[in-house]
Amino acid sequence: MIKTLQTFATRLRGFRAAQSGIAAVEFALILPFMALLYLGGFEVMEEISCERQVSLTASTIASIVSQYSTISQSQAMPGILAASTAVLTPFSSTNAVVTVSCITIDNTGKATVTWSQSMNGAGRTVGSTITLPAALDVANTTVILGETTYSYTPVIDFMNMGTKSLYSSIYMLPRQPGTIVLTT
Repeated sequence: MIKTLQTFATRLRGFRAAQSGIAAVEFALILPFMALLYLGGFEVMEEISCERQVSLTASTIASIVSQYSTISQSQAMPGILAASTAVLTPFSSTNAVVTVSCITIDNTGKATVTWSQSMNGAGRTVGSTITLPAALDVANTTVILGETTYSYTPVIDFMNMGTKSLYSSIYMLPRQPGTIVLTT
């Protein structure tokens, strides 16, 4: 029995002194965690980037429309909405619904949709009532509402998140006094 304990102690000292495979063992233990961290971080950063592009698209479309006093529904509006394709790059615009609406607030403070145009979807219903933030609910004014909805699916889907709906909206005042007229 003593001989067995001495042999075991000798082997234990020899095992402790051996350095040849430690790096490989450490690497094998750390690799799954590092892969999880890298791929998970990639997915999160892609979603954050897409969310930023969605927000930028809503802002850009509202900003462009707010510069007009009259917009042609058949000539200018398709080009304005198509600009969202460039803003969303590198993400596909086929997954996006971009909507711009003109909201008029009457003398009683009731906000209604005057006109609405959309790319890859239906615009808001003309005449429908909108609840505006208190700071924008000023009688006898016009507000432009830019909205973007995007169905985001992760490239790798390593964390099994599935498709997520991203949404952004922004209100802007027209740069010229009065309402923005949409002509046919």
